[in-house]
Amino acid sequence: MVKLRLWERCGAGLGLLLALVSIPVIAATDAVTPEVQAKAEVLKRASTAVVGVRATAVEDARSIESLGRERRGSGVLIDANGLVLTIGYLILEAEHVELELGPERVVPARVVAYDLASGFGLLQALVPLRVPPARLGQSSAVSTDEPLMIASGGEDADLSIARMVSRRAFSGYWEYHIDGALFTVPPRTDHSGAALFNANGELLGIGSLIVMDALGSDKPRVPGNMFVPIDLLKSILADLRERGASRSSTRAWLGLNCVELDGAVRVVRATSDSPAERAGLRPGDRIVRIDDKDVSGLEEFYATPVARSNEDATAGEGDLMRCSLSHGERERLSHGERERQRRSGPRPPSGSARQRAIPSSSDH
Repeated sequence: MVKLRLWERCGAGLGLLLALVSIPVIAATDAVTPEVQAKAEVLKRASTAVVGVRATAVEDARSIESLGRERRGSGVLIDANGLVLTIGYLILEAEHVELELGPERVVPARVVAYDLASGFGLLQALVPLRVPPARLGQSSAVSTDEPLMIASGGEDADLSIARMVSRRAFSGYWEYHIDGALFTVPPRTDHSGAALFNANGELLGIGSLIVMDALGSDKPRVPGNMFVPIDLLKSILADLRERGASRSSTRAWLGLNCVELDGAVRVVRATSDSPAERAGLRPGDRIVRIDDKDVSGLEEFYATPVARSNEDATAGEGDLMRCSLSHGERERLSHGERERQRRSGPRPPSGSARQRAIPSSSDH
């Protein structure tokens, strides 16, 4: 990994990045040609659009339990008026947000949008940033093994070369599903809100998390990062600015964290005072069906609440959805328990499947 401070993103550092990207002209000559210099300027401009994001959540935020109250990550300036794109969980329930543009320049910002469906967050700088914005690329056009640049912002800003190893749908344990997610290697630990650029300096995605199956679930396990593709932003940006969320984010929320384990969906956590907790779901429960539809994976599970919300514009807080589950064993899904299950294989539930009516909430 090439590590550069924000104020050092130029000259030799970018020349090294270009060499790693393997631009043909570099292979042909050791001289710094005008083409190489032009590419360096493009990447320099792109990297300067990346800023640090510091957020503090409200004291009683539900998300403190999983995300902490003080959060740090990155964002990318995407227009000339100070609009910054980041990953949504950084600014979820935030009462105070700042942008870091250098070692001694921190400016205030306000939350414009938090989009549950895509995972994006939008911030508005409250003072002029005097930085050129990044250009939006086309994430669907990225080819496998294409060399890319990852840039994070803030005091410890880094640049590194990565390559995309897969593009596929992604389902997260926090009631989240997107299509066309970009998976890159090697992994970066400062992924939250980091920018993914192509060699033309175009923004392709926003960093979300580390995964252990970057190549895909049916391939050898290789760690990497998942980036939310920028193509998801283009059709919802107007809604994010006007409404604070896309229309797809107005949907049922259950308050469940789930994982796929041994061919089944298991509850890991029910958020305190959520519809799922009030209905009696507990860690270890196996979800069998939702609204009379069989469930064997996270994508099927999360698609049902989303589909209900999209099909019925009147669906809202208090609507019921029927969840069939098995909790005869109600195992604790700790790390050791998961390892034990992997070694011994799936265990049939000792109790019969039962149904719980979950009152959905549309406030998330």
